[in-house]
Amino acid sequence: MPLDTSTYNLALLRIDGRRWNELRQLRGQIRTQAAADGSSYLEMGNTKVMCVVSGPSEEGKRRGGGGGQGTTAGGVNEAEINVSVIVAGFSTVDRKKRARSDKRIQELQSTLAKSLSSVLHTHLFPRSSISVQLHVLSQDGSLLACLTNAATLALVDAGVPMSDYLVSCSAGSTSSHAAADAAADPLIDLNAQEEQELPSVTIATLGATDRVAFLVCESRVQVSRLEGMMAAAADGCVGVRAYLDSVVREKGRKMVSEGAVERGVTVGMAMDVDD
Repeated sequence: MPLDTSTYNLALLRIDGRRWNELRQLRGQIRTQAAADGSSYLEMGNTKVMCVVSGPSEEGKRRGGGGGQGTTAGGVNEAEINVSVIVAGFSTVDRKKRARSDKRIQELQSTLAKSLSSVLHTHLFPRSSISVQLHVLSQDGSLLACLTNAATLALVDAGVPMSDYLVSCSAGSTSSHAAADAAADPLIDLNAQEEQELPSVTIATLGATDRVAFLVCESRVQVSRLEGMMAAAADGCVGVRAYLDSVVREKGRKMVSEGAVERGVTVGMAMDVDD
């Protein structure tokens, strides 16, 4: 059924009741799997992703970076980052199972591997590998953004040094490309129905700054609307970054209260951030 955006001008509310600048409900956890070096679980609305990180490990490098089933990025004297995206057959309504050789999955893996390699301090771990496995449990739009944010949480849990949080958010416009409406309002954090019908972009920024790690646009959109969509997505990234930081800090406080870590002991990862 086509998405009806004609009522947006009346109540300024989207099909799920959100305003144009509201994120969907976020739910996240870290250290969900004790046996892994780092793990996380993240929900962005009904899009649900679980991430497991192994490494840095020299053994993984000798084995080919996790079996060669993902996309690898990294230099000669840097750690290789191997990203694997596994989409569950029950993640969508039609229960279509995607193979790992699927072109769409390979594009997601390549984008994630390259963006993570630019943020992680891979030069500290030469001749080693970092394996990032992402399991998609449910899809309802903004999949690339959810994968990026879940990978960031898992890498924080694994204690891999990075410059800052790599956060991502999608943005769209209230009218389609055919409408040619230059005054259309931008929307952030699109759901699946909005992604199918409206022009959209997905960007990732470094922390709370405006430094863009990647920008993906897979639909036709007027140039006059693109700047507003990018600005809205960047504002959405700021909100996502604040939530991810609260998840990490809450887990740290819980570990201190349970006695798992002594108070005053530095845990987690090293970040180049001036608070």
